[in-house]
Amino acid sequence: MWDNLAALPRYRGLIQSLVARELKARYRGSALGMFWSFGNPLLLLLVYSIVFKYFQPPRTDIQPYALFLCCGLLPWTWFASSLNESANSLVAGGNLIKKVLFPAEILPIVSVLANMVQFLIGLPILVGFLIYYAYFDPSAAVTPHVGLHFAELVWLPVVVLVQLVLTMGLAFVLSALTVHFRDIRDILTNVLTLWFFATPIIYSWRVAESSPNLKLMLDVNPFTHLAVSYQEILFNPENAFGHVWWLLALGAASIVVFFVGYWVFDRLRDSFAEVA
Repeated sequence: MWDNLAALPRYRGLIQSLVARELKARYRGSALGMFWSFGNPLLLLLVYSIVFKYFQPPRTDIQPYALFLCCGLLPWTWFASSLNESANSLVAGGNLIKKVLFPAEILPIVSVLANMVQFLIGLPILVGFLIYYAYFDPSAAVTPHVGLHFAELVWLPVVVLVQLVLTMGLAFVLSALTVHFRDIRDILTNVLTLWFFATPIIYSWRVAESSPNLKLMLDVNPFTHLAVSYQEILFNPENAFGHVWWLLALGAASIVVFFVGYWVFDRLRDSFAEVA
């Protein structure tokens, strides 16, 4: 296991090439091409702004609600898309993993990194809207709802790194098990739907303060602490370090998940070529 893990940096050129190929393949045949990497987050913000302004009762507790929602929705999209794609990565890449010298773990790694690049490309769009609402929105001068402090943004790479390690560990487990149990792909879709609603993305983490059972459920949900960290850094930077101990604990747990996930992957490695 350790030898295979230590050998991964030697394949960084191959990983970069496969990530670039994956991103290009997503927009192959579209007129705007890679522009959709920026366009999709922009359209997402506009759609939610319209929905929660004209079709849903206005949220007076969280304003602007569409921005709050996207602070958690963008990282969730990276997380859920990575798990869905990595679960199927070894099955879809069966021809590659049958080659003797091809390291199979590269396929789930590419799935996670490609979706991370999508997330990082969309992040400046969100930050641009946050800057507008924080400093240029006429209503902010009277009732400021968003504050964006660049000093707190230095904490953002730590949150991204924790999410990357956690997602990679889960991707290893799911990709390895799906080779043997194809039902995991269908089960995972429903599990992620439930997981989304069990995470404070469409509602504030503080709703659990009055319910011990709900608070316990959110506390044991690892993505709770990622979503809240993004929200506090981007949407409520006055409290950007309020969730730091939860995040550090999740970081330690993510390292454990990563190594356990890679151990499971490595134990099942010899069976991939036969089953995929």
